[in-house]
Amino acid sequence: LAPFPIAPCRLADSIWSCRLDTHATHAHSKAIQHCSNGSCEKVPNVLLAPPPSGHLCLFCAAADTAGGQEKRPPPTPSPASRLHRRCLSGSRDERYRSDIHSEAVQAALAKHGERKMAVPMPSKRRSLVVHNSMEADDYEEGEGGGMTVEHWISRAIHAGSSATNTNSSTASSSSSTSSGAVACGRLAEVLAQHIHSAPPDVTSYINNAPTADRIQAEKTAGSGGHRQTPKYGNAELMETGDGVPVSSRVSAKIQQLVNTLKRPKRPPLREFFVDDFEELLEVQQPDPNLPKAEGAQMVPAHGEDLGAVTSWPPCLEAALQRWGTISPKAPCLTTVDTNGKPLCQLTYGKLWSRSVKVAYNLSHKLGTKQEPLIRPGDRVALVFPNNDPGSFITAFYGCLLADVVPVPIEVPLTRKDAGSQQIGFLLGSCGITVALTSDLCHKGLPKSPTGDILHFKGWPKLLWIVAESKHLSKPPRDWFPHIRDAGHDTAYIEYKTCKDGGVLGVTVTRAAMLTHCQALTQACSYTEAETMVNVLDFKKDVGLWHAVLTSVMNMMHVVSIPYALMKVNPLSWIQKVCQFKGMLLSRTPSFPALVAHRDQRDVNLTSLRMLLVADGANPWSISSCDAFLNVFHTKGLKSDVICPCASSPEALTVAIRRPMEDPSRTPPRGILSMHSLSHGVIRLDSDDKLAVLAVQDVGCVMPGAVMCAVKLDGVPQLCKTDEVGELCVCTVATGTSYYGLSGMTKNTFEVVPVTSAGAAISDFPFTRTGLLGFVGTSGLVYVAGKTDGLMVVGGRHHNADDIVATALAVEPMKFVYRGRIAVFSIEVLHDERIVVVAEQRPDSTEEDSFQWMSRVLQAIDGIHQVGVYCLVLVAPNTLPKTPLGGIHLCETKQLFLEGALHPSNVLMCPHTCVTNLPKPRQKQPEIGPASVMVGNLVSGKRIAQASGRDLTQVEDNHQFLFLSEVLQWRAQSTPEHVLYTLLNARGTTASSVTCSQLHKKAEKVAAMLAERSHLQDGDHVALLYPPGMELIVSFYGCLYAGCVPVTVRPPHPHNIATTLPTVKMIVEVSRSVCVLTTQVISKLLKSKEASAAVDMRTWPPLLCCTNPPILTRYANVHTCAQMSHAATSALCRSIKLQCELYPSREVAICLDPYCGLGFVLWCLCSVYSGHQSILIPPCELESNASLWLWAVSHHKVRDTFCSYSVMDVSTRGLAMQTDALKSRGVDLSRVRTCVVVAEERPRTSLTQSFSKLFKDLGLHSRAVSTAFGCRVNMAVCLQGTSSPDPTTVFVDMRALRHDRVRLVERGSPHSLPLMESGKILPGVRIIIANPETKGPMGESHLGEIWVQSGHNSSGYVSVYGDEALRSDHFASRLSFGDTHTEWSRTGYLGFLRRTRLTDANGERHDALYVVGALEEAMELRGMRYHPVDIETSVVRTHKSITQCAVFTWSNLLVAVVELAASEQEALDLVPLVTNAVLEEHYLIVGVVVVADVGVVPINSRGEKQRMHLRDGFLADQLDPVYVAYNM
Repeated sequence: LAPFPIAPCRLADSIWSCRLDTHATHAHSKAIQHCSNGSCEKVPNVLLAPPPSGHLCLFCAAADTAGGQEKRPPPTPSPASRLHRRCLSGSRDERYRSDIHSEAVQAALAKHGERKMAVPMPSKRRSLVVHNSMEADDYEEGEGGGMTVEHWISRAIHAGSSATNTNSSTASSSSSTSSGAVACGRLAEVLAQHIHSAPPDVTSYINNAPTADRIQAEKTAGSGGHRQTPKYGNAELMETGDGVPVSSRVSAKIQQLVNTLKRPKRPPLREFFVDDFEELLEVQQPDPNLPKAEGAQMVPAHGEDLGAVTSWPPCLEAALQRWGTISPKAPCLTTVDTNGKPLCQLTYGKLWSRSVKVAYNLSHKLGTKQEPLIRPGDRVALVFPNNDPGSFITAFYGCLLADVVPVPIEVPLTRKDAGSQQIGFLLGSCGITVALTSDLCHKGLPKSPTGDILHFKGWPKLLWIVAESKHLSKPPRDWFPHIRDAGHDTAYIEYKTCKDGGVLGVTVTRAAMLTHCQALTQACSYTEAETMVNVLDFKKDVGLWHAVLTSVMNMMHVVSIPYALMKVNPLSWIQKVCQFKGMLLSRTPSFPALVAHRDQRDVNLTSLRMLLVADGANPWSISSCDAFLNVFHTKGLKSDVICPCASSPEALTVAIRRPMEDPSRTPPRGILSMHSLSHGVIRLDSDDKLAVLAVQDVGCVMPGAVMCAVKLDGVPQLCKTDEVGELCVCTVATGTSYYGLSGMTKNTFEVVPVTSAGAAISDFPFTRTGLLGFVGTSGLVYVAGKTDGLMVVGGRHHNADDIVATALAVEPMKFVYRGRIAVFSIEVLHDERIVVVAEQRPDSTEEDSFQWMSRVLQAIDGIHQVGVYCLVLVAPNTLPKTPLGGIHLCETKQLFLEGALHPSNVLMCPHTCVTNLPKPRQKQPEIGPASVMVGNLVSGKRIAQASGRDLTQVEDNHQFLFLSEVLQWRAQSTPEHVLYTLLNARGTTASSVTCSQLHKKAEKVAAMLAERSHLQDGDHVALLYPPGMELIVSFYGCLYAGCVPVTVRPPHPHNIATTLPTVKMIVEVSRSVCVLTTQVISKLLKSKEASAAVDMRTWPPLLCCTNPPILTRYANVHTCAQMSHAATSALCRSIKLQCELYPSREVAICLDPYCGLGFVLWCLCSVYSGHQSILIPPCELESNASLWLWAVSHHKVRDTFCSYSVMDVSTRGLAMQTDALKSRGVDLSRVRTCVVVAEERPRTSLTQSFSKLFKDLGLHSRAVSTAFGCRVNMAVCLQGTSSPDPTTVFVDMRALRHDRVRLVERGSPHSLPLMESGKILPGVRIIIANPETKGPMGESHLGEIWVQSGHNSSGYVSVYGDEALRSDHFASRLSFGDTHTEWSRTGYLGFLRRTRLTDANGERHDALYVVGALEEAMELRGMRYHPVDIETSVVRTHKSITQCAVFTWSNLLVAVVELAASEQEALDLVPLVTNAVLEEHYLIVGVVVVADVGVVPINSRGEKQRMHLRDGFLADQLDPVYVAYNM
């Protein structure tokens, strides 16, 4: 097909449909509600009224019919009004009405097969479903109260936002436990038909996992039959067709989703990965087959010359003075009340006298004569309701006469009105200090208890003045305002809301205002004494320009109809046209409402000369205008009276369709391809195609103006004749600037279009209109959309109105309210993503809602070939509204991004939309050892290895091999020396033990074991004690008896069913022959509840020794590792040298004593070193958060050890109590080392927060450090007293995903802080090795941390006797280099870096940085991700997220978040979590689980148990608030 605007000779034959088919027009009106059609012919009178069924209005620019979901009946409903309400309740937004488009949508849906299609139904807690229904009912009931002043103003201003008085029934959908299972069964079939684009591989599942991971997985699988399954993971397992073990309904849903995503879809975009560290996203390559502009360069279109009429006044004030003195009784304005009766009539004489009074009071009655409050040129706010045009027009002209600049704004009803804060910013930037308002509006403004008007957020302090005559002083008879000719000073400022929600002030000069009125008069052929009916907002846009300015210049009579009356009686404006024989300024009204009144006999439109359609620039208004004409042509309505216009706040009126010379000839119309329009190209299409857009002209260029279309991006170059661009005009009658914004002013009001050769087309600047369109043949202007609604997705342009039209064409009457739908785009991963938000009817079930959502996705994909990123349904009347009831788009978008929208249903489709992910990384083969190993270098880098100082110092107790011998020696040499002191929750000493007391008690335990259990040397004994002295005594009693003690955390008495099976498993795996415990725990193990979880007969013998203290909370225990006596002594000696522990020292320990370094410090070090240990059970901090810090201060401890959980409790619990602690005398200035014991990456943010919080108590930031240990070596690094201060480096997170380390500056994008894990202990050697090839790595290269020392563990205690596991973990050798040394593999990734600091020996310090555990690292898209990085990003997204844990299942990333807020905020988190992970990690979250606080299991060290959480989720045991399955 030839380009659209070309070939003028064939335009009438082949391109345009010049015949108005009433049947086709009626079909147009059924599908989409943004249609405008019209032609203009001179008839006796002119009408500015709402277009009949589409966007047929000139004066209703602000009268947004989108707010018409409210159905409050009038006081005395008539049969016609009842019919109108029935029509309203099920109709779509009439601006988007088109049967052709409806048929196209249905055809697109038919291509997907079955109409009713299942969607991956989320799991929703029933309380959340019921609450949503009740919330809708409560809202509606709350709207029916008494009529207060505030409510009166609310009804006047928010005319389009009355409540919906439907009797909403409770939503019948339950928690999808039943419906979700059925829906997920059809998920694969549904998604296969719905998703056309190929989703990127979610994880690119890697089969060649590290050996340790495979062995661990086998061991876990093998142990499944030998233990009772706890709470997490106790469901019966089954397998899918892929052999993936799943359990319960949740696993089946996930597997169905995965199978669907694996199916072949549309060919994927070309993806690539470049550079070692940079992840470049997909760059759209130009497709040679895409439509391209082929026409010649356009020629600017010139409007007719602006005629010079001698009767035109030199300024509008002069016109008002002329009519007010010559024809004082001529009617100027008639206001109609909400019942349709004339409320008051303002004559030109009254308007002149009242305006003069306002001008006099502004100039002489504010401030003093020497210091007036308002000077000429100052700005004044006009705050008037939409039902009081008389007061507004009086104040407006009073400001002009006083040489003051009026700034009309909306009435603020509450302090939280949508967009109110941005309006305040505009007032502040304009320097406004005075606001004029009406008496009734002033009474209705929100006030404080003292009667003062509340200060609105973001607003400057204003002086409110009532601008009515009875409140103003009468001017002297000899005082007259000075009237001067129109110049280039500012006349008024009109506010404009931008796409991002900001509010700008468009300044209009007096010359531009007068010229604009003259151009409108010439274009519309206005004459004196004509009647104009206006239903538009008279404070801005078309309503202001025609009904306030141009009407006064021509002495016209304006009949103003409030929008509140339009809601009650949609035919009111037509009745006024018939009554006053006037022309109409309007916007498209509800078509069904008009059809309900078409049979009324008193309607006669033969006198209507012009029906000016304010939103005629909307291409979807064509069918609505046609439908209106089809209904009322029998009432005398002629086709040529419908005159759409195009306008914008910056360019004012751009074009108006004039009456045609031949009234029988309908205006030309074009059917354009949406696919071509998305590429900015005009191509004709036929009606039988699915994706078409019907456009018609909005008339010719305004008189005295020049128009052209420029390209949207880059230099403002002229478009080609078959290319869509932004319309620009050059005329005096435009705005001149954005007030106070010179940069934006230059880009909008001072545009210089150039030709393809770069030459300017004019010496005068052009103004951007913000309208997208083109200039066709004969100089006709066509508009296809607006730049504010433009969304650029994947390089293609889509208009929000087009998406709205398609969504509303999908069964709109059942699920969503008419006009209550918003479409906008958000930027995610360097591209725009489409979001659709709609208000859902309260009687819609969950299943019906998701059926509708799935069909909307299909329709938009079929019509526009673009995916919807997120589809949101909210409760009725919850979206923010504009003053006239429409949806406040910017505020809705802001609420969505902030997570404050509170949706009822959410459907995310990132797998469909996000196609620009980096290409999955392909691992390259490793370089052979011969080419990289040269001396002590690897690939030009120093080998990443380091060691602590040597253990050469001879000590008194070094002669002993066993700790039991050390204890006996201390009992003889220092019998009264106190070794341990146990504190209770009150901070007092619960018990203490000396060397001799510990020795004697241990002997008694050994004797009891020998007598009662007949144990042999080497037998294993499980110690089931809470933290306390009994554990220590029993431990050394076992050593005295020659047994091997196994410390086990006791089960929690309040969660026995979950914790007891794990205790039993540890006892079995450790091969313990008896259990040493207390009487209370023994009684607990024999209880009925315990017997239900674990059979009592399977326990080994239970031996009771002492009475226990309070029990501690349970946490999971790691695999049992065994240490020899020599290794234990070496470990204690190394810690003694590192921390300089001597008998005179005191150390405070707040750790769990069951495993790792906590066990070593609690039970072993005091006996070996002789120092006193002050023991603080972490469970005591639950009742006294300050116990640990108070004990450190009270006992003047210099060295203390804690866990991250203890530090977190102290930070959270004492954040507001630092002053109280200081008053109690807590002093931490003596603390030399505060070491956090952990087996994970140091939590930099927590340690920094802890240091800053207690800085006022004397704590030095350098005193806080971390230690690192693991199963193969309990203490690898530990910050010593003489060690250099711990360092922190910043690395590129993207490089870590590729197992590389790149240091960056603090604050760099994607930077991740890593804190040093302490100084390497004496006698410890470390090397960084490749976990797969086992080759040594270079310095600052990421690899697995291997350790070699005398205190390495000797192996795991297991009932399986797996020697391969021991050899791999505890006796590994490098593949090249030093192949003789045996190393232990820690299973943690990290790197070594030589710093500039020096240690005590003067050598440069080697710092070890731990990145994360190999077992928990996730292989996604060929890259290695650490869960903590993703979890940190998720927690930052919303203040209600207290904790997060991520894991993978079936190649899907699952994110579990804990919600510390109302359940209504659960669905807000789904888009936020998905966006954050996409933006920061380039990953798609497959499943988002919102759960209650405390669901994520955490052990005693504060480490998340992600695998246990995964088992619980798959077993459907988490009881989540909401589970979203992203498509």
